Amino acid sequence: MKNSYLTGYMPLLAILLFSLSLAIYAQTLVVDLLKKANLYTGMLDFFTKTEMNLVVIGGLMVVFTMIFATLKLLANTANELALLFFSKDTEGELLKKARFGAVIFFIGGLISLISFSSAAGIIIIFLVTAMAYIVYFVYKISPHITTPQMIGIIVFEALFWIFFGLLLALILMKLYNGILASLPL
Repeated sequence: MKNSYLTGYMPLLAILLFSLSLAIYAQTLVVDLLKKANLYTGMLDFFTKTEMNLVVIGGLMVVFTMIFATLKLLANTANELALLFFSKDTEGELLKKARFGAVIFFIGGLISLISFSSAAGIIIIFLVTAMAYIVYFVYKISPHITTPQMIGIIVFEALFWIFFGLLLALILMKLYNGILASLPL
């Protein structure tokens, strides 16, 4: 018997694995920053070194989990909007066909643990995993939609992520410029 809910926990595990990889990498950066700011020795009065590392990793995992959960929410929204606009499926059958794609992100999360010492490696693994999911998604829904619908879905998703990336870059540049303008130089 095939249970369609068997992979329901995979997205959460994938988010946690990618978050753990980035948190382990960023932990050394945060500890070095705390040492340079002379805060680390004061914090060692409350925590041991191991506890301090675990607290930093836990805090970073929370932050990265929020970021990846937001990306998953945006990806689900983009997929469902693309299918709303460009498919004739009203029952959600196309989404069910591509549901097993969560395993791709789970495997990517496991692989990212190998590269926890390199931020570039983790990001490359995440991007390759995302591209593999997109190929899988298109492959699974392609027999059920026409070529113009397929092109519409691909273009819509590409424009969605380009718009989101540009919006995020604009916000970060505004924030950076605001911080620079407020510094007394």
